[in-house]
Amino acid sequence: MIRKRHLCLLMLPAILLLAAAFWRVAASPATAPALGSYDDVNRPPAIKPAYRDCVIPPNIAPLDFVVAEAGSRYFVKIRAAQGRPIEISSRSPVVRIPVRRWRDLLTRNRGGRLSLEVFVESTPATGGGPRWKRFAPLQNGIAQEDIDRFLVYRKIHPAHSAWRDIGIYQRDLTGFDESPVLTNDSFEKGCLNCHTFCGNRTRTMLISTRSGKYNSAAIIIDDGRVQKVGTKFGYTAWHPSGKIVTFANTTVALFLHAAAAEIRDVIDLDSFLACYRVDQKIIETAPPLARKDRLETYPTWSPDGRYLYFCSAPLLWENRRAIPENYRDVKYDLVRVAYDIERNQWGELETVLSAQETGRSILLPRISPDGRWLLFCMCDYGCFPIYQESSDLYLMDLNAAPTEDARPYRRLDINSEHSESWHSWSSNSRWVAFSSKRDNGVFTRIYISHVDPNGVVSRPLLLPQKDPTFYDSCLNTYSVPELVVEPVPITGEKLARAVRTGDAISAQMPITMATPKTQPEEPYVQTRE
Repeated sequence: MIRKRHLCLLMLPAILLLAAAFWRVAASPATAPALGSYDDVNRPPAIKPAYRDCVIPPNIAPLDFVVAEAGSRYFVKIRAAQGRPIEISSRSPVVRIPVRRWRDLLTRNRGGRLSLEVFVESTPATGGGPRWKRFAPLQNGIAQEDIDRFLVYRKIHPAHSAWRDIGIYQRDLTGFDESPVLTNDSFEKGCLNCHTFCGNRTRTMLISTRSGKYNSAAIIIDDGRVQKVGTKFGYTAWHPSGKIVTFANTTVALFLHAAAAEIRDVIDLDSFLACYRVDQKIIETAPPLARKDRLETYPTWSPDGRYLYFCSAPLLWENRRAIPENYRDVKYDLVRVAYDIERNQWGELETVLSAQETGRSILLPRISPDGRWLLFCMCDYGCFPIYQESSDLYLMDLNAAPTEDARPYRRLDINSEHSESWHSWSSNSRWVAFSSKRDNGVFTRIYISHVDPNGVVSRPLLLPQKDPTFYDSCLNTYSVPELVVEPVPITGEKLARAVRTGDAISAQMPITMATPKTQPEEPYVQTRE
C-alpha cells in the first residue's frame, strides 16, 4: 500500500506537466500557414453573410460568418492597426469570433479599418497533396460613433392567408441576447401592430393591438406607467415633448394579384390623422390633418416639434369598402404642417415633395434627430412599400436651399432589386436600420447602415446572429426596426395584463368640421392585416 502511494506521488508531477503542456497547446492561438506554403488567389473569398465594404459600429456584436469556399481546413485572421490580431483555425467553414477580443479590437480602432484574411486548404484538381490558398483580404471600416445599444422589431410569419404567432422583440446589439417585449400568445392570438418610441427612449412608447376578445387598443407607456386607450391607433409618431402622440386612422384592405412576383397588395380605402393628448386623455384632429377629399397617413414629427410631416393622396373613389379599379393611380405627396404646442394651433399645409414631380408614391418619412436628413421610401403607387419590389430609399437634405419650390433629394446607392421599407434613425443621427427583402425577395431582414455628416450612406450590414447560418432556415420576417438607447422597462406580462384588462381609457374623437366621414369599424377577425 505504501509503495503504491509513493508511486502515485512520484507520477503526479509528470501528470501535471503533461496536463499543462496539453493546455498550452489547446489554448495557444492558431498559426497561419507557413510563408510560401500557400497559393495567392486574386479575389476575395465568398462569405455568408457578405460582410465586406461596410462600416461597422464599434459596439456591434461579432460578425460571425461562413466561408463559402470548398476546403478541408480554414484559417482566418482579423486585424486592424492597433491591438493583437484575432486568429481562428477550424476544420469547419463556420467562423465564430471571440466576443472579448472582437470588442477590444473594435474599441482600439474607432475610425480605422478592419481587415479579414481567409486561408482555405484543399486538394488541387490537378492532383497532389492538399494546398493552402490565401484569398484577397476583405475590408470594412469601423465608425467613430456607437450605434444605439438596442433594436426593437416585430417578427411574423410571411404567409398571407392567416397567422398565429406575432411578437415584438428587443435585441442587445452589443451581443446576441434577444428577449420578447410582448407576444400575441398572451392575449388570445390577437394582432400586434406598430411600436413607437419618443426620442429613441423606451420610457415613453406605444404599442397598437387588435383582438376579437379584448378589442382594438393602444398600450401607452408614459414615464414607466402603463395605460390602455380603447381606440384603434394606426401608424403613430410621438411629439418630442411626449405630450402628444399622432396616429393614422386607416381602413386598409389586403388583396391579391392573379400573377406577379409579389401577389399581395394593400390599399388604404380611407384615412385621416388625429392626435391623442396624453395628459388630457382626449383625441383631436384639425382640418389640415383630415381633409375629406384626401388620404392621410405615416405621420412623423420634426425633432424640434414645430412641424408634422406626413403623406397625403387624393381620394379617388366613393365606395370605401371595395377595391377600386384605379388603385394604381393612388400616389402620395410628402407634406408638412406647422404646429404651436403652447397654443395648440396648426398652420397651413405645405407640400415638401409631390408625387406629380417624382412620378412615384412617397411614403414613410423619418427625420434624423439632428434635423438634417429626411429618409423616405418611394414606390410605383399606393401606401404599402413592403409588398412592392419598386420600393427604394431616398434621402433629402432639409438644410439645403429649395430649388423650384422643392428640396433636393437622391436615391440611395444601398437599394437592391427588391423592396426596401420601414426605417429608423439612431439617437446620434449616424445610423439607420431598415427592412429589406434583398436576400431572397420573400423574407424581410434587418440591415444597418452608417450615415456620415455629408449624408453618405454605407453599404448595408445584415443584423448579425450568433449562428451565421441562422437566416438560411429562419421562416420569420423582421419588420418595423426601431433603434433605442435602453431596453423596454416594462415586463411582457405587465403589458399583456394591460391588453387583457377591461379598464381602458375611453378617448373618443370629438365631432367637429374636421371629423372625417369614416365607415364604422368592422369586427376584428384573425386574418392577415
